[in-house]
Amino acid sequence: MTTVSIPAGWPATEEEARAVQDELRERVLLDAAGPPPGAGYVTGVDVAYDDERDVVAAAAVVLDAGTLDVVEEATAVGRISFPYVPGLLAFREIPTVLAALDALVRPPGLVVCDGYGLAHPRRFGLASHLGVLTGLPTIGVAKNPFTFAHDDPGAARGSTSPLLAGTEEVGRALRTRDAVKPVFVSVGHRVDLENACAHTLALTPAYRLPETTRRADALCRRALQEATIRH
Repeated sequence: MTTVSIPAGWPATEEEARAVQDELRERVLLDAAGPPPGAGYVTGVDVAYDDERDVVAAAAVVLDAGTLDVVEEATAVGRISFPYVPGLLAFREIPTVLAALDALVRPPGLVVCDGYGLAHPRRFGLASHLGVLTGLPTIGVAKNPFTFAHDDPGAARGSTSPLLAGTEEVGRALRTRDAVKPVFVSVGHRVDLENACAHTLALTPAYRLPETTRRADALCRRALQEATIRH
């Protein structure tokens, strides 16, 4: 487990954080197809918090994209690096997530975030932020639609409907299990939306949420528990 300090110069105010978003958003690549589903590696990242103790734990879990077997995992813990502000959650998570990714020996391949990319009020959620900083292809797969509108997709697995900001498609509601609530997929960086949805389906053979998210969620919770016991 890696221990992380808040980086020097890290934004301390909402104004500073939004300025960083404005600058980095210009670097998002939306015209790359991304790696094919089922090939190479795919990595899930997730975080868990203990606000009372000012501790955040991040996990990165690398799966074989073909078999979905875990081939490597890493964790990092640190201080919470930004207050809770809707739309700026990436600033609470990025330093520890980067440290967990940096601790991996294998190349992560596609990175799947439990959250948003383009489907974000400022079109720059965690998946986009992480993708720009690392250069890795990233997608966001979220449990709810945030502030965006959508029609209910068809009941069959694989059915989709646009996730809309007005008339702009910022992602898709994707049914990963027959007649089960959809997940909400958005592009982060260097992946198109069709491919992002295809990856999400490949990662959900048995459950609503991607295996990447399920494994990373369990691991970061364990890492947080271990870290808070030591505190």
